[in-house]
Amino acid sequence: MPGTERFFSTADDVETLQFDWGRISITVSPAACGSEGFSAGIVVMKKGGGHGRHNHPGAEEIIHVISGEGEQMVEDAEGRPIIRKIGPGTSVYVPASRYHSTANTGDGSMTVFVVYAPTGAEQALRTLPGCQVLPPRR
Repeated sequence: MPGTERFFSTADDVETLQFDWGRISITVSPAACGSEGFSAGIVVMKKGGGHGRHNHPGAEEIIHVISGEGEQMVEDAEGRPIIRKIGPGTSVYVPASRYHSTANTGDGSMTVFVVYAPTGAEQALRTLPGCQVLPPRR
């Protein structure tokens, strides 16, 4: 889209996917800004919330903790769960198609920045049970 490049965005500028455990706002994606190789967004998990064991077929993921504390599970190549405590500054690499889960174990909300490569994993989130799509706030 010549002349309509969107280099900057916030969670208020895009749809929010609301779940009982928290919310995710994909701020970088083909739909949000025209990205081609990856998508990314902000996830806020409620106290005690998180996402259960799941995978993103064909997509790698990076999870970077901005605030809060939690527990991250990533299965190794043989399917054995590797579990670590995570907190601000921790980055987690999830290989393509690998099963993983994230749980907020802290006293308040937990905010993480996620990156998916290639794009597409962000669209699959819409199909999860209980997903409510909220319009941009501005």
